[in-house]
Amino acid sequence: MSLDIDKIRADFPILQQKIYNRPLVYFDNAATTQRPQQVIDALIRTYTEYYGNIHRAAHFLADKATMAYEETRAKVRNLINAESSDQIIFTKGTTESVNLVAFSFGESFIHEGDEIIVSEMEHHSNIVPWQLLAGRKGAKIIMLPIDNNGRLLIEQLDTLITERTRLIAVTHVSNVLGTRNPIQEIARIAHSKGVRILVDGAQAAAHLLIDVQDLDVDFYAFSAHKMYGPNGVGVLYGKKELLEQMPPYQGGGEMISEVKFSGTTYNELPYKFEAGTPNISGVIAFGAAIDYLQNIGIENAASWETELLNYATAKLTQMGVRIYGNQPGKSGVISFNVDGVHFFDLGTMLDKFGIAVRTGHHCADPLMDHFNIQGTVRVSLAFYNTKEEIDVFIEALKKVISMF
Repeated sequence: MSLDIDKIRADFPILQQKIYNRPLVYFDNAATTQRPQQVIDALIRTYTEYYGNIHRAAHFLADKATMAYEETRAKVRNLINAESSDQIIFTKGTTESVNLVAFSFGESFIHEGDEIIVSEMEHHSNIVPWQLLAGRKGAKIIMLPIDNNGRLLIEQLDTLITERTRLIAVTHVSNVLGTRNPIQEIARIAHSKGVRILVDGAQAAAHLLIDVQDLDVDFYAFSAHKMYGPNGVGVLYGKKELLEQMPPYQGGGEMISEVKFSGTTYNELPYKFEAGTPNISGVIAFGAAIDYLQNIGIENAASWETELLNYATAKLTQMGVRIYGNQPGKSGVISFNVDGVHFFDLGTMLDKFGIAVRTGHHCADPLMDHFNIQGTVRVSLAFYNTKEEIDVFIEALKKVISMF
């Protein structure tokens, strides 16, 4: 199935505007994607037609909001092929999902002297929570390195995993390199040695078909705002036997069964981990984003994004820029530098041409240290981008470089 890109782009109001009197070229999709009108409409309908606090009232508005909220949970379960909706926990985003596991799994399963393996290509949100846990528990962080092409050296797991290893934390797709990691193989190695695995799927969920049962991961985390949905909404999938053993992450309303000063009993899954009033409208609108993605077809979107990636990579390679991350099968992310020109200057000047790219360390300092750089320019692609936009970007980049 070929995508009607013009029709798709018409669904995204923000893409119709001009920046500095030039058509917007939005190449910062790894940071956050834009929202189609269908998602915006769903958000507005929630507030104007049936907003009420969920799970807690007998009136019509609350009932309808509760049904819509739980329908999104079922859509997420279907999207990632989880065994049960009870395994789908709504959070504020990938970051909170990882912190939830670091705190709650950590309380139950991590002890002094234990080890947690974290890959060198991780976003800070999949490093710092484990460092905090290690500090609380007296545990140790072990780094799983990459090579200079951006490949994760998973063959080193055989020696890095010891009898004290409890968890491997790894990204599915690198937000800097675009590297797609062999999660199924990592999970197989981990489980053969009695080790659990958490996967940061923030950069994967909108670009790959995710099957958590086939991958056999213990935890999988991702965010709605990188999937054309609202910000402030995330998902944590977990295996039921682990979630049932883990203590609540936060206390408050909804996560309880009964509260007495003599002691409190907790709610069943998934509500045990959803304290307080959640982002009701955001979760409901996330359901609309999932519908939109599935109507397009994630495989169709990924195929077009790969075509764009190859087209842009060829153009940049001809210019002689330094690209970081060259693994086959990578996702639609290109991080690069130009000799003699600071990445921040490149990004600032490209913005004057209406082109939005990301510059800096991309919340991946250890990865920058690996390549002995301070940062990069990052182009990240989505299915609403076009080859014509890439041509505009390349011509603008040439002009910017000529200025220096």
